[in-house]
Amino acid sequence: MGYAPLSVRKSRLRSIVHKVLMRGNHIVAEAAVRAGCRFYFGYPITPQNEIPEYMSERLTQVEGGVFIQAESEIASIHMVIGASMAGGRAMTSSSSPGISLKQEGISFLSALELPAVIVNMTRGGPGLGNIAPAQSDYFQATRGGGHGDYRNIVLGPSSGQELADLTFEAFDLADKYRSPVVILGDGMLGQMMEPVQLPPEVQVKKLPHKDWTLTGAKGRPSRFIRSLILDPMEEEEHNWKLMRKYEKISKEEVKWEAISVDDAKMVVVAFGIAARIAKGAIKRVREEGLKVGLLRPITLWPFPSKALKEMAKKVKHFFVFEMNMGQMVEDVRLALEGNGEVHFYGRPGGVILTPLEISRVISSYYYQKKL
Repeated sequence: MGYAPLSVRKSRLRSIVHKVLMRGNHIVAEAAVRAGCRFYFGYPITPQNEIPEYMSERLTQVEGGVFIQAESEIASIHMVIGASMAGGRAMTSSSSPGISLKQEGISFLSALELPAVIVNMTRGGPGLGNIAPAQSDYFQATRGGGHGDYRNIVLGPSSGQELADLTFEAFDLADKYRSPVVILGDGMLGQMMEPVQLPPEVQVKKLPHKDWTLTGAKGRPSRFIRSLILDPMEEEEHNWKLMRKYEKISKEEVKWEAISVDDAKMVVVAFGIAARIAKGAIKRVREEGLKVGLLRPITLWPFPSKALKEMAKKVKHFFVFEMNMGQMVEDVRLALEGNGEVHFYGRPGGVILTPLEISRVISSYYYQKKL
């Protein structure tokens, strides 16, 4: 067995040196600080407690850092509103039932057009449920979750590295569109430890200027940000304004990953940790000669509908795997518009799918359909 050239070995060494072994929740917190987050407001709930724990110390190490453990989830999301209104990069985090309590405030953020990042490390439900990993908050995240016609940008990481990259990017997206951005993780991603290359730290003072913030009107005309619009015609126009923004996001910010789809007779669709598990299953069945590919939505909203519809020109069988009773599968069906068979397999309540389990389901369906 030969050795790689010295230059190659040095390059590999540098890439290893630049990676840090971190827990998923810590990755999110560190990436947020590096993205310029200086305001964190939250309330403890498992399995995301390491995020506020990390932020409570980390924000004392940066200029202008503010950490507050609020008296409730409701209080914390309204603190985010205040910090965002004043121009700060603000974040909150929670898990499933805690995110439910924040929904009124998230609706306010959308109506007020305020940027913010909301992290949900999903756990088993409904109700208080348990502290095991789940994906049962997909509907809540991608349909807005609170009252009124609005959408959130929703990012679905599947690894520690994506937790870093997507959290960092979330703050830019939030500022770009003046919109809340949701990081939809799960208890497994939050607790896993992986080597990760962290993004460089931004200089907060060099971030783009926000000409809409409420920072005192000395030397300039007063500004006003509100969500109470009593005139129905004016409220309707505000809704159309939001809709035009969402249409722009849908055109410009869609992300997905496609693996082994060129020769596929069946495509698996999965997101987050379920997609990562499905990759192992697909590798296993491909070794058996089954032509199976994977489409993984990275933006859960906007959903990669056009990519799926284009894929349906060649592939007619789609299998959706989720750690819930079937939620993203509805977006798959809507995207395909009847141009393909869609089947679902899921495990709710915090049960974790395994590559062997998924590979057996894939194989059974593949041979049953004589693909």
